[in-house]
Amino acid sequence: MSKLTIHDLNIKHVGPVNLELSPAEIVCISGASGAGKSLMLRAIADIIPATGTISLDDQKSTKVLAPVWRRQVALLPAESQWWHDKVGDHFIKPDLDLFHKLGFEKDCLNWQVSRCSTGEKQRLALLRVLSNQPKCLLLDEPTGSLDPANTLKVESLLQTLAKQQQVPILWVSHSYEQIKRVADRHYVMEDGKLATYG
Repeated sequence: MSKLTIHDLNIKHVGPVNLELSPAEIVCISGASGAGKSLMLRAIADIIPATGTISLDDQKSTKVLAPVWRRQVALLPAESQWWHDKVGDHFIKPDLDLFHKLGFEKDCLNWQVSRCSTGEKQRLALLRVLSNQPKCLLLDEPTGSLDPANTLKVESLLQTLAKQQQVPILWVSHSYEQIKRVADRHYVMEDGKLATYG
């Protein structure tokens, strides 16, 4: 069980952000493009410098090596990066049950990344993040390239993961219908500031 605490986070035009996510809680953020949602996620993941304090339970991000922090507080960006030609080379111990839940069979590990559609890459990138067994998830439009059926599969998988493994999830989405389905809390980012929706 992990709790993510963000205190006085400031980065460029974003902040101050103060937010606490309890174990198993899904908090959604909406807002116009350019409002600072992705910037905030990247700062929380310690990919870009920011001021303020970010903690996972009692562990501050500044006291942990960045690669270790990013495995624990894992960011799924809107567009994933791939550095090997073959899908399977990106996984050490693939969980085939999770692959199946997102519509993949075992042979997908032999696929060339170049043959994958944008939606397949988005689902595979999520599986790659989950393979590190993160304690907290930061999701930037994780279903933005998916059709309705695959969107529901991803939502179901993430909701189950949050509950079963007590993983807090900070989820950026432009879909208000999706937010209604998955969110325990909903905030809107406007001009770098978070406000409770409605």
